[in-house]
Amino acid sequence: MSRGGSRDKGKSSGRQGGKARDKSFARGNAPIRKSTTAHKKSNNDEIRLNKYIANSGICSRREADLYIQSGNVWVNGKPVTEMGYKVKLTDEVKFDGRSITPEKKEYILLNKPKGYITSTSLEKSKTVMELVANATRSRIKPVDRLGRNSLGLLLFTNDDQLEKKLTNHRVEYRKIYHVELDRNFKPEDFEKISGGIKLEEGFIRVDEVSFVEGGTKKEIGIQLQSSKNEIVRKIFEHLNYNVLKMDRVVFAGLTKKDLPRGKWRRLTEQEVINLKMI
Repeated sequence: MSRGGSRDKGKSSGRQGGKARDKSFARGNAPIRKSTTAHKKSNNDEIRLNKYIANSGICSRREADLYIQSGNVWVNGKPVTEMGYKVKLTDEVKFDGRSITPEKKEYILLNKPKGYITSTSLEKSKTVMELVANATRSRIKPVDRLGRNSLGLLLFTNDDQLEKKLTNHRVEYRKIYHVELDRNFKPEDFEKISGGIKLEEGFIRVDEVSFVEGGTKKEIGIQLQSSKNEIVRKIFEHLNYNVLKMDRVVFAGLTKKDLPRGKWRRLTEQEVINLKMI
């Protein structure tokens, strides 16, 4: 009797716990437990949810199962608590409220030529995505932007955390540009730029500005750490110069060495480590 009663009590407690957990989710967001017919069918585009999480680099498959059971994982806006649940690569998967992807993290550096716009959408114009189309099957995107007529280093990745860090205006890292102007740069304008300049975008700190060694007085080298788009062009336009050419030669410690115009390469393991330490 006592053993039977103990089992019944345990079952009752389990049901109550399940009901309590269900109530924690808003109406319309009930956790998914039962497999649907679509998920029972074999499909090469589908992957087990625990493997999806493990491939994203968050934790092991076994640990992922625990998180799934606890309701920490959501698929397409609904919590999933079913073991063995399968998802498609096109599904939106969130872990603790943060979107994740099972793709291998890729880091591609392009030496952008003139005439390409920085866009991932389908455009009639030429886009930088055409230049890195054969680099990887992963869904990479440019970290920041270079204008159609701007040249130089452009980083692509599917590492959302790194992308957010490098585009955060509060995170500073070194960028060097080689700029060619429509006329000779006045010596007094060095003083206006050195140390920083106030624009509509706010105060932009400039670390160093000088004539390019071996160049003309129309060629200026400028080093700064701002991550705001086209800010270098705006600096010179503020001083009434037209920028004829702008080439980014250094980006967060990465250089154009041995990287011809229009070509790309993968970052080394050490380069990736250095970026993540910024």
